[in-house]
Amino acid sequence: MEDLFKLGDELGPAEVVHVYEPSIGLKGILVVDNVATGTSIGGLRMAVDVSLEECARLARAMTLKNAAAGLPHGGGKSVIFADPRMERPRKEQLLRAFASALRNETEYVFGPDMGTDETCMAWIQDEIGRSVGLPREVGGMPLDEVGATGWGLSHVAEVAAGYVGLKLRGARVVVQGFGAVGKHAARFLSNQGALLVGASDTGGTVYDPAGLDLGRLVSLKEAGKSLRDYAGGEHLDRDAVIDLECDIWIPAARPDVVHEDNVQRLRTRLVVEGANIPFRERDPLRRQTVMPWPTTVR
Repeated sequence: MEDLFKLGDELGPAEVVHVYEPSIGLKGILVVDNVATGTSIGGLRMAVDVSLEECARLARAMTLKNAAAGLPHGGGKSVIFADPRMERPRKEQLLRAFASALRNETEYVFGPDMGTDETCMAWIQDEIGRSVGLPREVGGMPLDEVGATGWGLSHVAEVAAGYVGLKLRGARVVVQGFGAVGKHAARFLSNQGALLVGASDTGGTVYDPAGLDLGRLVSLKEAGKSLRDYAGGEHLDRDAVIDLECDIWIPAARPDVVHEDNVQRLRTRLVVEGANIPFRERDPLRRQTVMPWPTTVR
């Protein structure tokens, strides 16, 4: 527990709320990091291996991103310890219960994140009236459908490429985490002439220096299959994606995929971060000041 208090510094967190409902197997955490510029906003992540540390670091990332973008919002994040692939009624029950428990935490607005989507945000909106990233049917923009994050990554890559003397046309791209973000980033970069040579998901890595068939990869994922079902290319272990030689390497999955033990394995000219906190600092718990924060258990 001592190390957990090192997550605090002069910026936050402002509040940490633990939510437990044993009768339905709900366990979740909300971290409101900082509200100096306005109500905090940040995604709701669902995974079996989330943690307080991950939630706090993601909340801080949202504080910094919103401030850098000049948005009138602070940073927050919430997590639920559960498998996001569960049956839809069970998932809806957990999300509604979690949102209801946080009904009065008005300094935080829910958004979609890994393991949740626009439909999940519609459940939360219906429950407490406080979420963003809503479906088209209720006035929102289908961000995953249009590939908003991937579109942004392609523009980041275009700008950053100029600083390393790289042209996007013909640039070799590797995507770590070929999901909602990764597939669209690959699509938009492909439209600018880049070549997808490697990709990975939880099932493994596929590599072809001559180029992968992006359409076939997308079709596999939309059918609920893994990249290991791709016919062609060289099939490798999931973690081998970091070893693939390329010009642009895009982490688009979990946090901390690159750290001090494997960073030397990167063989790329440019990294464009599509995931939240994909690089792990040497001591992620290190802060300048040790400060406890207000903690609530419900």
